[in-house]
Amino acid sequence: MDIGLLIDGDERAAAEKASFERFDPFTGKLATRAAAASVADANAAVEASAAAFPAWSRIGPGERRALLVKAADVMTSKAGEFTKLMTEETGATGPWAKFNVMLAANMLREAAAMTTQISGEIIPSDKPGTFAMAIRQPAGVCLGIAPWNAPVILGTRALAMPLACGNTVVLKASEMCPGTHRLIGQVLVEAGLPRGVVNVVTNDPKDAAAIVKALIAHPAVKRVNFTGSTKVGRIIAELSGQHLKPALLELGGKAPLVVLDDADVDAAVRAATFGAFMHQGQICMSTERLVVDERIADEFVAKLAARASKLPAGDPRGHVVLGSLISSQAADKMEELVADAVAKGATLAAGGKRTGTVMEATLLDHVTPAMRVYSEESFGPVKPVIRVKGEDEAVRVANDTEYGLSSAVFSRDICRAMAVAARIQAGICHINGPTVGDEAQMPFGGMKGSGYGRFGGKASIAEFTDLRWLTIEDPGQPYPF
Repeated sequence: MDIGLLIDGDERAAAEKASFERFDPFTGKLATRAAAASVADANAAVEASAAAFPAWSRIGPGERRALLVKAADVMTSKAGEFTKLMTEETGATGPWAKFNVMLAANMLREAAAMTTQISGEIIPSDKPGTFAMAIRQPAGVCLGIAPWNAPVILGTRALAMPLACGNTVVLKASEMCPGTHRLIGQVLVEAGLPRGVVNVVTNDPKDAAAIVKALIAHPAVKRVNFTGSTKVGRIIAELSGQHLKPALLELGGKAPLVVLDDADVDAAVRAATFGAFMHQGQICMSTERLVVDERIADEFVAKLAARASKLPAGDPRGHVVLGSLISSQAADKMEELVADAVAKGATLAAGGKRTGTVMEATLLDHVTPAMRVYSEESFGPVKPVIRVKGEDEAVRVANDTEYGLSSAVFSRDICRAMAVAARIQAGICHINGPTVGDEAQMPFGGMKGSGYGRFGGKASIAEFTDLRWLTIEDPGQPYPF
């Protein structure tokens, strides 16, 4: 499948017709051939967005709402296309791809509902005869940089609220799923958004640094949002800071699921199974550490290992729970984490076997800080159990990480669980639920090395607008000189 750039409403080849290829990680077959944008192509996308901004920013909220609702319907109608592309480009299973489309369409609908919620306030002034107010206005061109792991959700999230707020958008697609991200742009074009309001840039992996640097540096870009690794997020933050451009960053995670001694063990096991192994553990909110009180750890590990060992893994086109990892390098890392932990004293409680880019659901017990899997984000289906003595140690271990995105606490005592949740340093905490969960209207984001700013609902309005102070004053007012 050949993929072109989307610039000013048209599909275009890159300069000199340059392209790059993305291969199916499971079969090794060609998935997509996409335009490899040059810096000039990237600048052209920004300039198209800048040219479209004045008209788009002035249209009424009702018109923007109608277009975003239409886009949600168009996206839903293309669920089959998105599923095929996600499976071929990223190794995703059908259920994960379909969930992506469903939630992404909901994000468009939620953004549509926000067009009339971009409000200000009247502020009392001490100056006689003065009417003072704060108003929110669109910022301008917003750059969205989206990852491959939940490509429809996160690609759509990068542009839905910016559009609702009256901004225009350039979406820089992931090199791992150019076709999937390009299809999001096509959805918005088919929904009737004006030319240039949404532009999509695809690029060869070797050109990524230059393209991102050029996009952030362009004077017309006023906001940056990035979802991806903490390592790259630091680079994005630094580049944005150099140009004094606000950035919204949703980065890596090492989400703890804390199981206290009074927890419903069966409920915790069910949540851990889902949170740890959904989409092969390649979700920013994936359960990355199972922090379990030693008094119930034997029961918890035995039950979780039994469930994990029964999860089918293999061809993502088949009836499996775990499909392909994104690359053979990702599978290599899983083997390395297991070998390192076992060599340092961990017990392999379940899984551990790899076939190509498919890794079984794997559980490591008696993990200590000396092991890589204790602190490194695995971003795969290899999960550590860390046994703790009591509530205070559980909180200490939960916070013993550079990350702070999602978390969960299991206890039958809700007041106790709430107190523990308040002590966990993470932007998200679920009591008696999995670490994996997202809804379009929720304030989504992290703390510490997991980034800053919030996507979702009303919280994201502040990220994509400028707050201005305006006054209407008495022209006859006196002055001191």
